[in-house]
Amino acid sequence: MTSPFSLEGKTALVTGGNQGLGRAFAFGLAEAGARVAIAGRSEPRNAAIVAEARGAGYEFLAITADITDDEQVTEMMGSAIDGLGRVDVLVNNAGACIHKPSFEVTDQEWDAVWDLNVRALWKASIAAGTHMRELGGGSIVNIGSMSGLIVNRPQWQPAYNASKAAVHHLTKSLAVEWAPYNIRVNAVAPGYVKTEMTPVDQPEFTRYWIEDAPQQRFALPEEIAPSVVFLASGASSFVTGSILVIDGGYTAV
Repeated sequence: MTSPFSLEGKTALVTGGNQGLGRAFAFGLAEAGARVAIAGRSEPRNAAIVAEARGAGYEFLAITADITDDEQVTEMMGSAIDGLGRVDVLVNNAGACIHKPSFEVTDQEWDAVWDLNVRALWKASIAAGTHMRELGGGSIVNIGSMSGLIVNRPQWQPAYNASKAAVHHLTKSLAVEWAPYNIRVNAVAPGYVKTEMTPVDQPEFTRYWIEDAPQQRFALPEEIAPSVVFLASGASSFVTGSILVIDGGYTAV
């Protein structure tokens, strides 16, 4: 019997797929059988991930794009469709964070976070959703955050927190509206994960980031990837509009 978690015959596009969580998602989807395209601003970083994937037996399609530019979003989706034949799964992973108290956040910094975390996600979802509607269905997995549910300490990041709360509600809005088209829209909300953007192993954060978590540890990107595969696959066929929190119990206490 074919596993419901299998993505054999499916294709997936991962934004921000050239590092951190995005890299783990791209490899997780490939391991499940999908043909994968990654999109990122850095052409050298994209090329490095393609080379790494080839060494592991996967052929990634790399697309260099700044998805805060509407025209490049359109070009990204066109390149993914041309290169893969179709796009069954979109993982909206690209994101940014500003660690500053609210009184110090500039308008430019606020706009930069929201342009990437919310507006670019919105534009990519519209581009993918239009294509998926023509296909007869698809799956969109947004990368939210437990920061959309809590206020992080001791660092302050109001723009990021608000943007991820917006991602969660946009996920639900699109899920309800697009259900008649057989397009499922869900999100994962990771807790503290060791990536380039989150210095989870620095001692000054241990008290709040680690000791406050019931599991008393942070996660690795590879621990989040299987949940993205689940939401992308037929195993989650009756799941839409959900925010899957993956935080070691952090938001449960």
